[in-house]
Amino acid sequence: MTASRIAERIRRIKPSPSTAAADRANELRRQGQSIVNLVVGEPDFDTPLHIRQAAAAAMDKGATRYTLMAGTVEVREAIVAKLQRENGLTYAMNEIIVTSGAKAAIFSALSITLEPGDEVIIPAPYWVSYPDMVLASEGKPVTVACPESEGFKLTAARLEAAITPRTRWLLLNSPSNPTGASYTAAEYRALADVLARHPQVLVMTDDIYEHIRFDGQRTPHLLNVAPELRDRTLAINGVSKTYAMTGWRIGWVAGPRDLVQALDTLLSQSTGNCCSISQAATAAALNGDQSFVAESVSIYRERRDRTLAQINAIPGLSCLRPDGAFYLYVNCAGLIGRNTDKGQRLAADTDVVMYLLESVGVAVVAGTAYGLSPYFRMSIATSMDNLDEGCRRIARAVAALHGEASR
Repeated sequence: MTASRIAERIRRIKPSPSTAAADRANELRRQGQSIVNLVVGEPDFDTPLHIRQAAAAAMDKGATRYTLMAGTVEVREAIVAKLQRENGLTYAMNEIIVTSGAKAAIFSALSITLEPGDEVIIPAPYWVSYPDMVLASEGKPVTVACPESEGFKLTAARLEAAITPRTRWLLLNSPSNPTGASYTAAEYRALADVLARHPQVLVMTDDIYEHIRFDGQRTPHLLNVAPELRDRTLAINGVSKTYAMTGWRIGWVAGPRDLVQALDTLLSQSTGNCCSISQAATAAALNGDQSFVAESVSIYRERRDRTLAQINAIPGLSCLRPDGAFYLYVNCAGLIGRNTDKGQRLAADTDVVMYLLESVGVAVVAGTAYGLSPYFRMSIATSMDNLDEGCRRIARAVAALHGEASR
């Protein structure tokens, strides 16, 4: 098949780097190698029993047919109640649409709003899919480096400098994949003050990790701080991370009626409605017992603290303490310029990641994929035994390097 048979908007995007890394790790495992896979951003818990039981009950009741395009009344009522109860945000039913995952929500929102050349501001480090989704919608991703010294967060000054007359969206993710950074109310207020001067800029908040934070505090929402932005903001969320429901593929969008109606039109002509059984399970997740959320976050916190201490004890590596999500974004600048026992020089974080995989069988993802180097992301959504073993192997690999790091 020749490239000319594929549309140019598709040829400009690349496969997901995290998926590629996971595939490579699985391939090596199939070949008989011992691999500690710290790539996948997916809870390692089962979906809570009461949610699975609700899905089974929905099937037994015959809820296996098409639903309303925007989602069943039951699930949208549950989302409306969740947004009011947990986020202090009030939305009507016709301002909510359910999608086949939060990823589909983001992609679809870009599809309905971007004209060729429209710009989307994406703070880096970013989730790997953001820039490519913009490109697939014929937009232009404008990545803004947010250094570790600033907590990996977008500042008002950096936002102001990035906005142009072509800016269509600002995309915010808090807590963040890959760094776990979380914006404070004061930081949101500073960004909102900039946005007030640029009314053409829409805002998309990716709130998928909102409940996975480690200070016991509720994650503030931009719209709590700046309700005046409501008519230009899409709040995107889902059940995948909070309730260990990645395979159920349910996300949602809350936002202005005109944008939600446009999403309804697009999805009605593309994916159609979401899985009816998954919608029933989502309603049970949002309305039911929430103890699983606190229990899983407690486990993630223990993993974070123990793994963070082990990584920071390895010479040449360091990691900022994440506020939330389930990743460590490890600074590997202290390894750049050093040599392996085979004489290979580690010139970039991609070399570091390949060295860890091939020398000691630890799979992580290079910071290059997230727009800020030299780092690598490791997932803590796996057992403590796996994390301990991964850290031991990483320490062994680093100890085997020769020479001095680049200055």
